[in-house]
Amino acid sequence: MTEEAFDVVVVGSCMTDLVSQAPRLPKAGETIHGHKFFIGFGGKGANQCIQAARMGAKTAMVCKVGKDFFGENYIQNFKDNGVSTEFVGQTVDSATGAASIIVNDAVKTIFNPAPAIPDLDPEFYRASDVFCCNESEAELLTGVAVASIEDAGRAGEELLRRGCSSVIITLGSRGCVVLSAHEPSSPSHHIPTKPVTTVDTTGAGDSFIGALAFYMAHFPTMSLEEMARRANQVAGVSVQTIGTQASYPSKKDLPTDLF
Repeated sequence: MTEEAFDVVVVGSCMTDLVSQAPRLPKAGETIHGHKFFIGFGGKGANQCIQAARMGAKTAMVCKVGKDFFGENYIQNFKDNGVSTEFVGQTVDSATGAASIIVNDAVKTIFNPAPAIPDLDPEFYRASDVFCCNESEAELLTGVAVASIEDAGRAGEELLRRGCSSVIITLGSRGCVVLSAHEPSSPSHHIPTKPVTTVDTTGAGDSFIGALAFYMAHFPTMSLEEMARRANQVAGVSVQTIGTQASYPSKKDLPTDLF
């Protein structure tokens, strides 16, 4: 077997999304009518891998799926999106679907602590080139309440103190905050988003990280702030369409100035 070089390698989960659309969430014990149901491909690691691939990165997924209908479909989904399945395994002992953790790219690593746990092994902070989490994950990890951009900066500073090289805290429609240990005297940088009409935010964070992985692989000299700005725009496109991976844009769907 010949060795193959990849731009982005993601270690994480594959999950089949069973999505019901309804006017509101049901109360405990209540049955309500939904108006749409669809099955899609999800899982944080796989989502991020697919987004990077659609932007043009040469990607590989490292994961395991069940030897079942969903697992077979997921492997084909990777192939359809140009993702290498060389490191995708199948097992008869478990069904397809798992919680996720992601690492990408053979040179640089992004760590996304989702689902977050308060007693995360300290080595994860020190081993990550970019530690990327959302506001609720940052709050759980640091104990700093994150209700504002300034709060996110304080939480990010705590993550830097724990050994992170760079930190990105995503804030949904408010964009993200970027901090770097290489700029200890600089305050956190707030990267705002452009206003868009939001239809479905499912998987937007994974779209952001997948795009970030693409930029880290293809534009290694670009500043992290600029990478985050562009990844914001990619994620902003994803929230304008229903679905998780189904909403992720390909390179042809994005403005040329993002490349």
